[in-house]
Amino acid sequence: MTGEGGAGINPAALQALAEEIKEVRDLGLEIALVIGGGNLIRGAQASDYGIERVTADQVGMLATIINGLALRDVLEEIGVPTSLQSALPIGEVVGPSVRAHALRDLKEKKVVIYVGGIGNPFFTTDTAASLRAMEIGAEIILKATKVDGVYDSDPLENPMAVKFNYISYHDLLQKRLRVMDSSAISLCMDNQLPLVVFNIGAK
Repeated sequence: MTGEGGAGINPAALQALAEEIKEVRDLGLEIALVIGGGNLIRGAQASDYGIERVTADQVGMLATIINGLALRDVLEEIGVPTSLQSALPIGEVVGPSVRAHALRDLKEKKVVIYVGGIGNPFFTTDTAASLRAMEIGAEIILKATKVDGVYDSDPLENPMAVKFNYISYHDLLQKRLRVMDSSAISLCMDNQLPLVVFNIGAK
């Protein structure tokens, strides 16, 4: 959803993402999304500005809420019912994340959108994705990135990077590959939850 210059929300990208989500939902699948905020600001980036780490992470959580609100409205506009839930509820803007409500909404074929990370600093949206997947009994996590899989280094920076068609969670941790943070990977490994990494920009 990144806008021009690598920041902000790109309306065309947002619309395209919503259309793809609709296509998948129309296949009869239950979908829950964990939204990041990197297109607006990252917690680590905010700390570089001199903002204290806890506050910086809270800034990042708020960015995910902005993205979630935008995606919700675009999905609703194209006829996809949604349920927006936040680990950081904000009055009338967005309600709290409640497992029972999410399970009910999924059965009603609503797309559940999780924002606000897990509501605590020092944890990424990767950990939020793993945690929410466990809560709702998801069958798989699909991680959208800028590359088409898992590599031994960043293929955008290293043209000689080696791609893994399959790799165990144990090896991910041992090789310190930055697919997801270690707490998220450990959650997936402990609960034997499959993970697929894909390029969200691929046609």
